[in-house]
Amino acid sequence: DISKKLLQNCVLSFLEGAYEMRSIEVVQHMIDWIEENMEEFPTLQKVSNAVGYSPWYCSCMFHDITGVTMKSYIAGRRLAKVTEEIRDTKERILDLAVKYGYSSQEALTRAFKAQYGCTPAAYRRRNKPVPMTIHKHVLFSQYNEKRIKTMEETRLSVRVEHIPAHKFLGVWEDEVD
Repeated sequence: DISKKLLQNCVLSFLEGAYEMRSIEVVQHMIDWIEENMEEFPTLQKVSNAVGYSPWYCSCMFHDITGVTMKSYIAGRRLAKVTEEIRDTKERILDLAVKYGYSSQEALTRAFKAQYGCTPAAYRRRNKPVPMTIHKHVLFSQYNEKRIKTMEETRLSVRVEHIPAHKFLGVWEDEVD
């Protein structure tokens, strides 16, 4: 009985580890897809179609592995890409806003000022370093060293029990015609 439980625990641990690694690979695929398609305005629906999972599952898996929501990651990376182009090119700020999916130059300016404390034009003139959202790599060891809580660990628990045979007693009323 003890050896059976030990074997079950070993198998479950192995399966959890394999599942966890697969989840990490899928999330890295999502991140890479987002990076490759940044100028095509990635959305949760487009990412889920690309990896073949439901939007809800993709969202939960992404958050569990990376610690941020997909929406905030995309917004941060989009702003980082615009910031790099403002720094490295002379392209008009309005053109960059449209290129990266902002509704207007004012929308980009609001997001830029909220994140960095200055306008895009002021940043271009001063060109001071700003903290940008970087391209994540979840396959690196820094993510694997700490224990990653997967959706299964946080949302459902598995319990294997042996229940002996039961006898049930039922009481009901016969229908009268």
